[in-house]
Amino acid sequence: MPNFRNAQLNPNEYRNSYCHQNEFRCIQCGFRIKRLFLQYSPGNIRLMKCENCKAVADDYIECEIMILLIDLILHKPKAYRHLVCNLVNQENMNMEAVWWKSLISFLFLDVYRLLLLSRTEEEWDLAMSFSSAICKSGKILVDVVMGNFMFLCILLLATRTFLKSSGVVSRYQDIMLAIVISSYFKIFLIALLVWEFPSSVVVIIDIFILSSNAVALRVITESALDRCVGACFVAHAVKLFVSSLLRQLWPF
Repeated sequence: MPNFRNAQLNPNEYRNSYCHQNEFRCIQCGFRIKRLFLQYSPGNIRLMKCENCKAVADDYIECEIMILLIDLILHKPKAYRHLVCNLVNQENMNMEAVWWKSLISFLFLDVYRLLLLSRTEEEWDLAMSFSSAICKSGKILVDVVMGNFMFLCILLLATRTFLKSSGVVSRYQDIMLAIVISSYFKIFLIALLVWEFPSSVVVIIDIFILSSNAVALRVITESALDRCVGACFVAHAVKLFVSSLLRQLWPF
């Protein structure tokens, strides 16, 4: 068996084995490592082992995407470490594009969520005037923007105040991106376009989003789970309060 520690790599292979900012995470224990694999030729790679726990640092590299999705739904921390620490930190990804696409999708699904909660037969009548539709759309957009602005502000404040500081979180953008990506449960709202569900389903999806955000926050900050759950709960509660207040002051 070849000695991978001393193997000679060409510059391209060496560069591709490193993450953005020269840091990955072991999905088993969270230990920081410099590379996940060594590539000797296309399709021929060797997964690296963690120096701390001696397990394979990230075995999701060779797994099907469905296995990752199932583990994300089951809220396994190792799946979140792969997603927010390893997958979205690679040099061959345009992180600015990933950030904006994730944010736009996040806000769009929030707009759709408000439409589901506020719809009535009268509001969805095809006879609604164009001016009324524009006014309603503007109110919903303000609600979504203000609610999520307060949500992110409270979450970042709670993270700075109550959660353990970690050297890997050098920018608040890292936390924001992790929260936005971990809100993937919002995509299940699209199923309501096909099947009729009671409005309580939206509340259930919100609970799953809160728990998913808490796991992602725990992974990226390396803090205790109860503190992460508390920070996410307070942030979501403030978001709901602001949204409810805006609807009272400026009804749809």
